[in-house]
Amino acid sequence: MTTIAEKPDYSLYSNAFGYLRQPLNFKPTESDANVVVIGLPFDLATTGRSGGRMGPEAIRRASVNLAWEDTRWPWDFSLNQCIKIVDAGDLVFNCGDQEDFTTRLEAFATRVLDADKGLLSFGGDHFVTLPLLRAHQKKFGKMALLHFDAHTDTYSEGSKYDHGTMFYHAPREGLIDLDHSMQIGIRTDYTKEGHGFEVIDAAMANDLTPEQIVEKVRARIGDMPLYVTFDIDCLDPAFAPGTGTPVCGGLTTDKAMKIIRGLRGLNIVGMDVVEVAPSYDSADITALAGASLGLEMLHVWADAHGFVKK
Repeated sequence: MTTIAEKPDYSLYSNAFGYLRQPLNFKPTESDANVVVIGLPFDLATTGRSGGRMGPEAIRRASVNLAWEDTRWPWDFSLNQCIKIVDAGDLVFNCGDQEDFTTRLEAFATRVLDADKGLLSFGGDHFVTLPLLRAHQKKFGKMALLHFDAHTDTYSEGSKYDHGTMFYHAPREGLIDLDHSMQIGIRTDYTKEGHGFEVIDAAMANDLTPEQIVEKVRARIGDMPLYVTFDIDCLDPAFAPGTGTPVCGGLTTDKAMKIIRGLRGLNIVGMDVVEVAPSYDSADITALAGASLGLEMLHVWADAHGFVKK
């Protein structure tokens, strides 16, 4: 007969506050963690439907469904036995102040990276990637960018704080190298002259196999430090309805995850998942997709930084 003392000290949904049920730690740079998770409840740069500020909370909730599996299929190692993860909660900033958010996020990310820890960020709208790139560039120099999205986010007519202009500004600030950067899933109009990125648009991505896409990615990225940013609207609305600017004709969750897994061996140094907006979601499938993509990125990061025994 099982006594109360012999039972686990938690049930699946009890006290599940952190991503993957990891502990909350509001002083992550003082911890022994290898990777820090940060939530970015910000959607002040949104041009369409708002609600992305609730994304981090929804992703954490959905991640409970992923936390019970010690070795994540189809990976051949246990992430929990390789690296330690802490959840730093959500970035605190003056409500409604875009400049304050930008300054605080860059400073926070800089401190984490200077402490030789990895960073997985959950947005929030896609603008959050720009201050994150600024912090990562200080640590790693100019990076390659692998950008999953329905939109290029290179629209130069946007304002200083706009979730459609980050990758117009990033190369001009010397943060990323366009000759080694790629966008996957694009299916909205953009100015191709001077664009710079290699683009695998959604129609092409849906016709190619994941292996063929990964081959193109590897040829483009080479051995450069790589930042991966995943706008959830890269996925078709059938797989991710909970986002501010859904566009039909996107990727499946399966194909996206296979591409992320295919990055194993590349020098991934930074990663984020953005634009989950739970108020438009159905049965938490968008939040679950965001949580799952983040988990795949963590596996790739752990392997890239030598934590996986060969």
